[in-house]
Amino acid sequence: MSNSADFPGTGSTDSGPARRPRPRPVRILTAAVFALAGLIFFTSFDTARGTDIRQDGSLLKLSDLIQQRSRKNKGLDESDAALRAGVESLAESDDGSTRAEDEKLGALENEAGTRGLTGKAVTVTLNDAPPNATAKLPGYPEPQPDYLVIHQQDLQAVVNALWQGGARGIKVMDQRLISTSAVRCVGNTLILQGRVYSPPYRITAVGDPGRLKEALAASKAIQTYMVYVNVYGLGWKVADEGTVTLPGYSGTVDLHYAKPVG
Repeated sequence: MSNSADFPGTGSTDSGPARRPRPRPVRILTAAVFALAGLIFFTSFDTARGTDIRQDGSLLKLSDLIQQRSRKNKGLDESDAALRAGVESLAESDDGSTRAEDEKLGALENEAGTRGLTGKAVTVTLNDAPPNATAKLPGYPEPQPDYLVIHQQDLQAVVNALWQGGARGIKVMDQRLISTSAVRCVGNTLILQGRVYSPPYRITAVGDPGRLKEALAASKAIQTYMVYVNVYGLGWKVADEGTVTLPGYSGTVDLHYAKPVG
């Protein structure tokens, strides 16, 4: 008997058609890895176009984009304020109004916060705790990251207390607050009227300094905040500013709201 039947693929008519050796799984996997690596290299080359994509200034991080938009909004606010001042100056020169009407308009602008306000002021400064802070007093747990940053409710507590203390006007950072202003925090950043700020946060109020300080001390929310100041080192400072001038609000006073699509 011929031995060719014992070895498939020798071409013997007795053993039927020749069979191909099966590819090994390891070889398939290796080929797939090299193919994927080639695709990655090509995509990287096509994206970079000869530049270092890790340092390409066009690939901004989200935080960089937010800061860029914030600076742009600040410039637009300043431009809008300058144009508004020019229009008001032209209107006052020949608007046909009486002195009584001008005084009434000025009083309304003061109430709305769109006119500068001068008077004695108090400034409250809040800041994050050091990142390596530990509990300073016995009986308190070691801090979680959430304990070491300023939150929206902390800023809102200060603003509310100052209003309750009879503040005639309040400025947060470099912006005047009006009746529609909203103090919002995202992470550890403050978003106020389209602009973004990082701590330390400064809140300045014009009014009677004694009453303002009493209102701050009487606030239950601020008393809770002071526990974190004493235990974990959150920043807190209240200072008399003497006589200062708060800027008038220069943004739009129109209300914006969501509308259904279509």
